[in-house]
Amino acid sequence: MSGGVDSAVAAARAVEAGHDVVGVHLALSRAGGTLRAGSRGCCTIEDAMDARRAADKLGMPFYVWDFSERFRDDVIDDFVSEYRAGRTPNPCMRCNEKIKFAALLERAVELGFDAVCTGHYATLVDTPEGRELHRASDNAKDQSYVLGVLTAEQLAHTYFPLGSTPSKALVRAEAEERGLSVAQKPDSHDICFIPDGDTRGWLADKVGAERGEILDRTGAVVGTHEGAHAFTVGQRRGLQLGVPAADGKPRFVLEVRPINNTVVVGPKEALACSEIAGERFTWAGRAPDADSFACDVQIRAHADPVPAFASMSEGLLTVRPATPFDGVAPGQTAVLYDGTRVIGQFTIDRTVSAVPVEV
Repeated sequence: MSGGVDSAVAAARAVEAGHDVVGVHLALSRAGGTLRAGSRGCCTIEDAMDARRAADKLGMPFYVWDFSERFRDDVIDDFVSEYRAGRTPNPCMRCNEKIKFAALLERAVELGFDAVCTGHYATLVDTPEGRELHRASDNAKDQSYVLGVLTAEQLAHTYFPLGSTPSKALVRAEAEERGLSVAQKPDSHDICFIPDGDTRGWLADKVGAERGEILDRTGAVVGTHEGAHAFTVGQRRGLQLGVPAADGKPRFVLEVRPINNTVVVGPKEALACSEIAGERFTWAGRAPDADSFACDVQIRAHADPVPAFASMSEGLLTVRPATPFDGVAPGQTAVLYDGTRVIGQFTIDRTVSAVPVEV
């Protein structure tokens, strides 16, 4: 129970369905003020109190489990190391993979529980071939992308009561009817472990800032920067360029090279990506029947899926979209779909620009 309206209503529905339900809130930091406070958080003391009030209202036992060390090792440290390597990670996805549906689920199963129930908007479908993960009925709130990291074993022990709910407004209305105090609590946003929302400043403290060069695609120096960690692929603002582009058009970050502390910029068209690939992939349920298959691919939580063709060879999963992706960064997660069903996911290690370099 995060302390928000979704998990509170999910818990209420689980109780109403006759399950033996216990509320658990995850303490992810032992230091006060290191997690985002107020309505934009998901794991602060305020949120724990909201979760307890909801559990009390539903007549459920309630516990706070300290997962701060696992969260630091598997989410925060991973976030820092990914940026240090010039990649752009998704900490919420890593939290689902390593904390909510790994550490939490492992402890729950050890204690004799059948499943972890959450307020995520996604649908589970049981078939003769096994359990499948599908999109929620409300596309605007669909969270299947961030759940794409779940494996067949984890899906077998999950429960998403909100998946078939047509809209978030109905969930809030239900919370009001049930007398839950979090009915109108705003949704959580931003990265919970960066208190003031200043990701650039937070990373500078963790990674360190060092002046470096900004290059164009030919390797010519066109400016300088105060730390490569502060840049992400597709970024336009904040570039200190001393040499204007020949065509006078704005330039965008195309690549971050942490080894030599350089940033590569170029025209917007060069953000078009004709191929992505990665070695770290998992399947959400049954694996594909063939090494090559058609699918839809989503590269961000709220991006539109793109028709593509995927192929596996020597431990590498490669995806070629029918139309180029826009501004893909290594470290992002690509989730593969077959219609509404999640096939699996992989961390993007390599991208290929659809626009050749003009020398």
